[in-house]
Amino acid sequence: QVRLVESGGGLVQAGGSLRLSCAASGRIFSINAMGWYRQAPGKQRELVAKIITSGGSTNYADSVKGRFTISRDNAENTVYLQMNSLKPEDTAVYYCNGNIKEFSLYRFRDYWGQGTQVTVSS
Repeated sequence: QVRLVESGGGLVQAGGSLRLSCAASGRIFSINAMGWYRQAPGKQRELVAKIITSGGSTNYADSVKGRFTISRDNAENTVYLQMNSLKPEDTAVYYCNGNIKEFSLYRFRDYWGQGTQVTVSS
């Protein structure tokens, strides 16, 4: 079984910064990609940023480009999201996602963390 555990959320004033972390653990054979999604009240969950394990290519939502940076530590199966110049509209629950293959399975599947609240005050 695979588990994703997030940390680093909290309350910050507009213009401030936060850093989210997500560590994957368990019977991990391979990680294809890891990323961050967010869901604000009354809205659908949306992709914030994603990073491919092999090669490190990234993609970002247009709303966070230039402000957020995703990075990873492959040795630790950990992904980070550095969030700068935060805006009130960034307020949401942030979820870590991993596209991971377990030792016991034949294909990759998506796993999710429990979510961490990010609140940006104006």
